Amino acid sequence: MKAALVQPENILITNIYFMKYVALNDLHASLGAKMVEFAGFNMPVLYNNLIQEHLAVRKSVGVFDVSHMGEFYLKGEKALELIQLVTSNDAAKLTDGKIQYSCLPNEKGGIVDDLLVYRVKENEYFLVVNAGNIEKDWNWISKHNTFGVEMNNYSDTLSLLAVQGPNAIKVLQKLTAVDLSTMEYYTFKIGAMAGIKEVWISNTGYTGAGGFELYVMNNDVRKLWDAIFEAGAEFNIQPAGLGARDTLRLEKGFCLYGNDIDDETSPIEAGLGWITKFTKEFVNSEYHKKLKENGVSKKLVGFEMIDRGIPRQHYIIKDASDNIIGEVTSGTQSPSLSKGIGMGYVKTEFSKPDTEIFIEIRNKSIKAKVLKTPFL
Repeated sequence: MKAALVQPENILITNIYFMKYVALNDLHASLGAKMVEFAGFNMPVLYNNLIQEHLAVRKSVGVFDVSHMGEFYLKGEKALELIQLVTSNDAAKLTDGKIQYSCLPNEKGGIVDDLLVYRVKENEYFLVVNAGNIEKDWNWISKHNTFGVEMNNYSDTLSLLAVQGPNAIKVLQKLTAVDLSTMEYYTFKIGAMAGIKEVWISNTGYTGAGGFELYVMNNDVRKLWDAIFEAGAEFNIQPAGLGARDTLRLEKGFCLYGNDIDDETSPIEAGLGWITKFTKEFVNSEYHKKLKENGVSKKLVGFEMIDRGIPRQHYIIKDASDNIIGEVTSGTQSPSLSKGIGMGYVKTEFSKPDTEIFIEIRNKSIKAKVLKTPFL
């Protein structure tokens, strides 16, 4: 019996998915990196040993390829007005060469994304957004662009290397005439580095270990990578993957979008009131203002394990009477502290430092206590 023929019009093709690759993808593979899908990109999660990579950054210097991040350029007479509308922080305080951490509030009380806002010069701004939110952020900002602001998406043409650690400045100063020692935290300069005419040198990072983030065109990133590793040989410079980046940021209590903040969490609940300024109006600002004035029912807190155990995302948080009071959003075994640490949302009455809480791990309640972040 012949199989029935399926007509083309009856075939529904959905969920077509294309993995994205950073410019240095083949290099990472040749270095033996374990590559995983992250935010739609094939990314190195570790090269050899997560703890070694973590400690190399914390104690000396390491390099992360974070070219999956998104970059937008906004230009026009009303660029600041657009940024003021869509971001929670007060971008009017920025001057040329300054950077600001901020977030994009949504219309239902949560966060579209967190981001960095760079003021290049008057009427020109550079935004750096999370890889998994590039399309969402672009559409969100475009939706609110009733100001005629020129928007350009450079996410696919730029690479980003994060050179992090206490010796990062010693490595990079060999490669540029820009005086890195005079650059304050959250400032940037544009200059030549490693024979590349234009590198955006940003005194920022996601590790809390000090260092710089370097924006460069894709076709120049291999040259920059090689020069950095040659200059850093005396410091035993190491490539580091996203695994170490996560443990490093968690030790400093930095939020990760999708874990600690998302479309459902307010920056007020997340302890980001310091980037939520009510000196201006922004998307849904009245809602967040009321939260700040009236208080919140849950708060994002840091905690450390008292008893042995490693907390993980979505683990339940309980009180001493076994009542559920919250959920872990991020957790790990800290390589620097050799103990379990984490962050999570708890009912506000359990948010004070030194409050005893319990993390449910394999059906057992493991004792922990609330700590003020950073952990170190």
